[in-house]
Amino acid sequence: MKRLIKKHTDKLRFGVVGVANTVIDFLVLFSLVKIGLSTITSNIISTTVALIFSYFANKNYTFQNLNKGSARTIVYFLIITLFGLWLMQPVIIETTSPLFNKILNNNFSLIASKGLATLFSLTWNYFMYRKFVFTDNKS
Repeated sequence: MKRLIKKHTDKLRFGVVGVANTVIDFLVLFSLVKIGLSTITSNIISTTVALIFSYFANKNYTFQNLNKGSARTIVYFLIITLFGLWLMQPVIIETTSPLFNKILNNNFSLIASKGLATLFSLTWNYFMYRKFVFTDNKS
């Protein structure tokens, strides 16, 4: 069991960071929608706040990458993350909201759509970060 946990430590850490990111993202998103901003504008702002937290948390905690953030690392992180947050998530939110609206009220529809979009972007991010961003975990 210890070997299994050790083998998947980065995935477990990524999950912890993902939960924190999601809480930050959702709190900002729903707060901004509540004060009257559009869902898409609110989503862009909320994901930007979560993105900043995510870079440092994933670099230092999840992947324990002790190298200084190189320009390449930061650019790859931004491209991968922004693709997930600003392209994948809005498409998923906009396409699933009408479906969820038929079975849920508006507030729960946004939660369900955002939750589904978050699952997709978190999966995308983990595999892309592992392969292209935080590839060298040595000091």
